[in-house]
Amino acid sequence: MKYLLHIDTSTDLGTVAIGGDGELIALKINEGGRNHAATINILIEDLLAGVGLKFSDLCGVVVCAGPGSYTGLRIGMATAKGLCYALNIPLFLHNRLTLLAYQSWKVHQHEFDNYTALLVAREKEYFFAVFDNNFNCIINPQHIIEKQYNELISGFPGVFLITDVVESEIDKLSVNIVKSDKNITIDVKMWVYYSFICFNEGRAENLFLAEPFYLKQVYTHN
Repeated sequence: MKYLLHIDTSTDLGTVAIGGDGELIALKINEGGRNHAATINILIEDLLAGVGLKFSDLCGVVVCAGPGSYTGLRIGMATAKGLCYALNIPLFLHNRLTLLAYQSWKVHQHEFDNYTALLVAREKEYFFAVFDNNFNCIINPQHIIEKQYNELISGFPGVFLITDVVESEIDKLSVNIVKSDKNITIDVKMWVYYSFICFNEGRAENLFLAEPFYLKQVYTHN
């Protein structure tokens, strides 16, 4: 069986999970706030011990690389890279926008023309990605300002929107939205399934070049 370790430290919750051949085997969540540096390695060790696995049993490490907390992302990335270097196994990076769009697409598939993930970055700024109903990426995950949204989405009909934008603001971003989903929690079972597909297709990252996805640009507003 091919075992993949999953790490998500992009939010207040620290999540680690083990997948085996695309099935979720074990999951641990730290709900104690953003103390990832103090807890992540303990969580991983407890997770492996709980299912009778050793680090040497792992075939790869999968990380939610953002968007999210800068400090949390760096901790998760450093932990994953350290394990991959030490065990000589591949690293897989997944964007939260991709995972949210994927889990909606798996449920609805061709029911909607496009699956758009839109998460608040800060005031009038968002993280944004678009996928078609074959789950081909049309617009890669990126950071945008508010006025760019309708410009980018205007050519895509039948949008299923996954977002944490408040309802009153969604009304301003209403171009072509057929349905919206406010659930922005990663479905770990779906993530494990998706990771195994990526593993089998060899979509590993360059360990030296791999970086988290976080807000880099600085904008000012009039």
